[in-house]
Amino acid sequence: MTPAIQDSKTLHEWRETARFWTKHSDTIRTMFAPLTEALIRDASIGEGQTVLDVAGGAGEPSLTIAERVGPAGTVTCTDAVAEMVAAAESEAQRRGLTNITFRQCVADSLPFESNSFDAVVSRLGAMFFPDPLAALREMLRVTKPGGSLSLAVWHRNELNPFTYIVSDIVSRYVESPPTEPDAPNAFRFAESGKLASICKLAGAGEVHEQEFRFQIEAPISASEFWAMRSETSGTLREKLSKLSADQVLRVQQEVREATGEFFPNNQMSFPAQMIIVTGKKPKIVR
Repeated sequence: MTPAIQDSKTLHEWRETARFWTKHSDTIRTMFAPLTEALIRDASIGEGQTVLDVAGGAGEPSLTIAERVGPAGTVTCTDAVAEMVAAAESEAQRRGLTNITFRQCVADSLPFESNSFDAVVSRLGAMFFPDPLAALREMLRVTKPGGSLSLAVWHRNELNPFTYIVSDIVSRYVESPPTEPDAPNAFRFAESGKLASICKLAGAGEVHEQEFRFQIEAPISASEFWAMRSETSGTLREKLSKLSADQVLRVQQEVREATGEFFPNNQMSFPAQMIIVTGKKPKIVR
């Protein structure tokens, strides 16, 4: 599959998925709140700063960052999918946030002046960039000299039962074609060092990689987990659409049995591992 076709397919999947991310936005915000806090910490984001969120989806971490930088700071939330941008903007209006703006754009062609932002972040977005190197170069271009670039991506699938339990069970019913090398997917940068090396190639300095472990937690039941996972993943929706109603019910029951240990007191709690890569835009030497 050519990059252009792959990019078109990925964007179509996200457009179809946007309404479900809006539906489950409160749960998703809670689930990944520890990761958002880690990004904010590693990017040294504080009050009064200007921050860019690339591939901000339905609004996080932009909305949390907007609260953190306060009225003296500003946040710009971008995404390639218009439906995601609209959902994020609607949520910001609901919360009464006035220090955040929104733009639909792709990561490798950011419509901003060079040296515009104190920090640039992307939470679980870099894996889907059509051209990661071009995107990271753009993100560094718009970062102020000495400013921070911070990216969070999934660690290996087998380390994350939140993802692999459902996908493994569904794959027993629907054959999955092999993933093309370096094609956009959730675990594209799951191997240690891969994303960090691209950051260095893009021109970032002081590049640091860390494994970040936390619990994906939310006050939802196993049934609500199934609804959220099966709706917010375009890949899962496509596979489930190929099954009969009885097969879907069997898959759902198998998922319930396999994930039982992760719902103590009927509350979701999965161990998770991510990779966070942080770098700096080199300061101008005069």
